Amino acid sequence: MSENNHSPPQYLKMKNYKVGIDLGGTKIEGVILDADTHKILWRERIATEKEGGYDHILNRIASLINIISKETGGLPPRIGIGTPGAIDPITNLMKNSNTVCLNDRPMGEDLIKLVGTDLVFANDANCFALAEARMGSVPDVFPDAKVVFGVIMGTGVGGGLVINGEVLNGRMGIAGEWGHIHLDDSGGTCYCGKLGCVERVLAGPHLERFYTSLTGQQKKLKDIVLEHRAGTNPNATKVMERMVAFFGKGLAKIINIIDPDAIVIGGGVGNIDELYTQGVEELKKHVFNKRMDTMILKPKLGDSAGVIGAAFL
Repeated sequence: MSENNHSPPQYLKMKNYKVGIDLGGTKIEGVILDADTHKILWRERIATEKEGGYDHILNRIASLINIISKETGGLPPRIGIGTPGAIDPITNLMKNSNTVCLNDRPMGEDLIKLVGTDLVFANDANCFALAEARMGSVPDVFPDAKVVFGVIMGTGVGGGLVINGEVLNGRMGIAGEWGHIHLDDSGGTCYCGKLGCVERVLAGPHLERFYTSLTGQQKKLKDIVLEHRAGTNPNATKVMERMVAFFGKGLAKIINIIDPDAIVIGGGVGNIDELYTQGVEELKKHVFNKRMDTMILKPKLGDSAGVIGAAFL
């Protein structure tokens, strides 16, 4: 990609800025942040069009970078990119991505060659954790927090670890992968090949699957939650009680190992209020301490967290 000398808009002149891109399954989002105030100066989304395959996705990212370059008056010298899955630090190949055409490909190297600037990559859950730790819910209640764990509980389960404001990727690029530690055999075999992963127990589709196993009927999670609260469906209550119990057991493993100052819970399942009341009470039962001082927080940044975290890279 050649540098674009288009004059930047007035609001970008004389500003230091950060650029981030969040690669999702259906959309690719770009953001320009004021480096000093962290205010969003510009934001845009384009379709991923992942059905076009690996090369097409890379070209879609390059197209968005070209649009950003017009906004900034030239190709930014560094861009942070949040990805589904992670780039293995040893092989430099993408792995664990649910956009499967990216797996086992040198996405980072290929994209840097294509766009001609420095790119920094991190897993999307790490970007979520970084954003919430730097400018989301954590500094609002604990500005001196040193260790923050970010959880995404949605169609899958992921996690990211931030220490002193920086993402910890780990030797194999899998730091924070809470969704693929063993929780309970009743979850069955995960797509990763292991038995009873957290994801197979606590992800939204698997909570719905458990309801179906009890009733033979399919029901959306939001309806299961509402029927439990109304006290009209004992099987919905069984799903919720199981979710709360395993949430406590699963997240206690993280607290017992890294003892974070705060845990932020994102994703659709993370919107269920019972996690922050009954779930926290269950958590207290399994933490190796007489008290449970870890702050369990709802996210502040919503669907902006991923792309903001990418900019902080």
